[in-house]
Amino acid sequence: HGLTQHLQCVELVNAQYFDTLTLRIKPSHFRSTAAILPLAYEHGLNLRPIDDEHLSISLDETTSLADINRLFEVFLKAMNSEQRLTAQDLLTEIDTFDTLPSSIRRHSAFMQHATFNTYHSETALMRYLYTLERKDLGLNTAMMPLGSCTMKLNSASAMRPVTWNTVNNVHPFAPHDQTKGYQSLIEDMETWLATITGFDAVSLQPNSGASGEYTGLLCIRQYHIANGQSQRNVCLIPTSAHGTNPASAAMCGYKIVGIKCDSNGYIDMQEFKLKAAQYQEQLAACMITYPSTHGTFEDHVSDLCQVVHEHGGLVYMDGANLQAQLTKTSPGKIGADVCHLNLHKTFCIPHGGGGPGLGPIGVNGKLKPFLPKHPVVRCVPADFEQSSIGPIAAAPWSSASILVIPWMYIRMMGYDGLERATSMSILAANYMAKRLENHYPIMYRRQGLCAHEFIIDCREFQKKDPQNPKQYVYKIGAEDIAKRLMDYTFHAPTMSWPVANTLMVEPTESEPLSELDRFCDAMIEIRKEIQSVEDNELSVSESPLRNAPHTMDMLVATEWNQKYSREQAAVDPYKSYWPTVGRVNNEYGDTHKICSCLSVEELMKMQEMENEQAKIL
Repeated sequence: HGLTQHLQCVELVNAQYFDTLTLRIKPSHFRSTAAILPLAYEHGLNLRPIDDEHLSISLDETTSLADINRLFEVFLKAMNSEQRLTAQDLLTEIDTFDTLPSSIRRHSAFMQHATFNTYHSETALMRYLYTLERKDLGLNTAMMPLGSCTMKLNSASAMRPVTWNTVNNVHPFAPHDQTKGYQSLIEDMETWLATITGFDAVSLQPNSGASGEYTGLLCIRQYHIANGQSQRNVCLIPTSAHGTNPASAAMCGYKIVGIKCDSNGYIDMQEFKLKAAQYQEQLAACMITYPSTHGTFEDHVSDLCQVVHEHGGLVYMDGANLQAQLTKTSPGKIGADVCHLNLHKTFCIPHGGGGPGLGPIGVNGKLKPFLPKHPVVRCVPADFEQSSIGPIAAAPWSSASILVIPWMYIRMMGYDGLERATSMSILAANYMAKRLENHYPIMYRRQGLCAHEFIIDCREFQKKDPQNPKQYVYKIGAEDIAKRLMDYTFHAPTMSWPVANTLMVEPTESEPLSELDRFCDAMIEIRKEIQSVEDNELSVSESPLRNAPHTMDMLVATEWNQKYSREQAAVDPYKSYWPTVGRVNNEYGDTHKICSCLSVEELMKMQEMENEQAKIL
């Protein structure tokens, strides 16, 4: 408004806008946008040049009046004008701006929940947030043994650089000469990850593991198109592959052909070869996970890759379990053509929570020309601009600010440290499996050994009524054990995946021996509670398994009608975490829809109001 109405040096292109403006400079005042950009840089401002006649600026809640004044100074200086204008001069005019169409303006009340209207001081808000934190069980409380998730330590030393202003306050389109530190960081990460995976090139553009899967498959598809084989649209996926693989393949338009596994959890190679031959004219790709989600190192994984290549396809390896490969082998060495890397798993970026992510892909020479590019910032060699699949994220290197975390992790660990981390994670899983094998069936081990995770089979803890085979005398499942683990201050392992009614455990190298033993001790005690049901000492409904988790409210209530003691229910009265919600009937919730609409009374009131308005009209 100030530049357009007061200085009259630009024309505002946008009739409606929110926080971003496109400005057309007036030829009578400037030769081109190049006359303004250097002056803006001198004043500490980056403006986006669109072409010789157009600039774009964005303003947000962090923009101050001083920033606006600097913007005015840039244009005044570029015009050689002695006129003066400050942001303060325009404040009285702000209320008259009409920049948003009424169709998208909010007319209803918002933020009416008590949470938004109760805490009026930092002290009160701090205490409220802390009550929320205490409801959550995180790695700062206990081990989170989620199989195929690699919930390892996010160390303070690796996280600290994210807080630096020079890291977290750089725009992804900032001029090249302002981002030399980032260029060095990106180059290091691309080189290191390529070395670790045994590939020729790495793209950091995918911003999640799922995005990495999708990008890798797009590269494979473009490879076949470039080679005149666009008919290749079949993707072989074993049942031991990561659970997101079929969805990614479907998004790329592939026809999914499943491959079963044998009783030991290995891919059925006989069926695999038959399917590869059956679809050899249409075979585009195979998606595998190594070690598989069954927690095993496939004996014939390299042979599998060769079979795919012989029939014209390429191999996509899911990097979900790269933790167990690191320094021992690599996707490239095994024979894969592309692999995505979960930097939030193997390389210590914090997990989940909806925050920024990184799921880069590594590729061999076949797929290097097809890696994603970016329309604003060059991130692939000029030779590959035409062959690239195009951008798959808004920023050229995704959420580049969090690259400092894996950079710090790899730099501090070095090769020896990474090798030890892999060894310790495999050792920890095998130690726990060995301790538990006399109490629970352990699935899919190879010569008595697992990879970095293992699966506990919970399917045998049930007994059918001999008089009525459709009824159970008792039925105890993975859910009961998972709920009971909460009383022992543990997050449950991955439940009912990849095999229904099982628990998949992955301890990682971060956990001390005492925590591994504490988990095993808890599982052994839970097995005793299962035994008491099997021995008919208690029915399932009377067992602490079926009533877990036990909240503090339950334990301090005046009445206690359970057939086991409060002490058994609590496990440890001095424990660091108490569940705040008791048993939820998951099965009922999954099979009964819950209406979140207004109550009948509220609907009646609304109807009455509409009737009154109709009478007035």
